[in-house]
Amino acid sequence: MKDIYCLSIESSCDETSMSIVKNGNTDIATVVFTQIDIHKKFGGVVPEIASRSHIESITIVLDELLEKAKMDMNDIDIIGVTYGPGLIGSLLIGVECAKTIALVTGKPLIPVHHIAGHIYANNLKERLSFPLIALVVSGGHTDLVYMKEDYSFQRIGSTLDDAVGEAYDKVAKILGLDYPGGPIIDKKATLGKDTYNLPYPLDDASFNFSFSGIKSAVVNLVHNEHQRGNDIRIDDMCTSFQKRVVAILTKKTKNALQEYNVKNLIVAGGVAANQGLRKSLEEMAKENDIHLSYPEIKYCTDNATMIGAAAYYAYQKGVRGDLTLNAKATDTLYQVFLNKNTDQD
Repeated sequence: MKDIYCLSIESSCDETSMSIVKNGNTDIATVVFTQIDIHKKFGGVVPEIASRSHIESITIVLDELLEKAKMDMNDIDIIGVTYGPGLIGSLLIGVECAKTIALVTGKPLIPVHHIAGHIYANNLKERLSFPLIALVVSGGHTDLVYMKEDYSFQRIGSTLDDAVGEAYDKVAKILGLDYPGGPIIDKKATLGKDTYNLPYPLDDASFNFSFSGIKSAVVNLVHNEHQRGNDIRIDDMCTSFQKRVVAILTKKTKNALQEYNVKNLIVAGGVAANQGLRKSLEEMAKENDIHLSYPEIKYCTDNATMIGAAAYYAYQKGVRGDLTLNAKATDTLYQVFLNKNTDQD
């Protein structure tokens, strides 16, 4: 069978990334231009600044990628691109770039859902085993997804408000920590003790999540302690916060595995790099005879390699885009339209 080389593009938020992926599982070359230092002074991503940065960097990233891979467009078989969800201005830059390349080269255009990309990042480590439950945890998403086969996505639970990564960043800002806050809180959580009485977020029988309550609890607690003239023990607060968030993520994931009678679990998204979450899920998986997989750390955050991995299987399933493909900021469901249209949500 002929090898399929995918040139993939990811620009859904503040990373301009391109990659060349072979057969959905081999990273030939990847380039990521990050904007973290640009947005750090604002304490979060500024959409207008992000989109302008994508415009400035995207052709530079493409040239660097082809040089790094020692390849040219004649070696490429398909073009994969994140069409949504994400920041609309950022997405548009990647989509228009992909459509232009597809038009000039005549290569098939493959639209990829951003979360499908995060899920298929696991395929870069080992072949996905079905059926499976995917726990998707990132700055914009907290979802539980059931998959019975390749490119079959059934979301069974989601966040009702803040995504878990967003909650981490907001709590970090409240505590005076740098952006992005997730890795900092994760590290500090190993140094402190669980001394603060924070609530467990949406501790119910559903597969949904809610993190606005625990975020508000931290805000109120910090405010009240400052009113009393007391200092916040930062390490302890990080420990208490992370313990409760990780406990709920683990509990609901375990319940989903049992409800759907599934023995395969994958973790996806930027928060999949969280060491506290990994340890908790590893312990749960061992106790319940679950096969657990998560991507290498470099593939957890937004990158084009994961888009190339997902695009290969979308291509095999017959998913195609054309020059009417448009970016979509919002996310309703992981729907796949096989040779029907490019408006996938």
